[in-house]
Amino acid sequence: MTDLNKIARNYITAWNESDAVRRKALLEAAFTSDVSYRDPVMQGDGHEGIAALIDGVQQRFAGFRFSLKGEPDGFADRIRFSWNLGPEGAESVIEGTDIGVIENGRLKSVTGFLDKVPAQ
Repeated sequence: MTDLNKIARNYITAWNESDAVRRKALLEAAFTSDVSYRDPVMQGDGHEGIAALIDGVQQRFAGFRFSLKGEPDGFADRIRFSWNLGPEGAESVIEGTDIGVIENGRLKSVTGFLDKVPAQ
């Protein structure tokens, strides 16, 4: 049986990790080697591509942390979960929902949707 909570937690933990060496191990635990990620503003493939996306988000939103919003759900090889991004202990600035395809307990693909973004 697939543990959706573990999959979503692994994902969030990888996005919050700032140390590149530790993040590499987290990426391997959370994503297949051929993972693809797409959302309205960025895309990346493989562990290196996802690591580059995480670096970019961490630079742009220094000091912000991701957290799960609610409980993940899914069926068959699909998972859906929502997340918050903002300063730790403060209201989220950005919120989103991600839909993933699971393969052997890891994410093979992620499609992200932005539910709340700051005014431009």
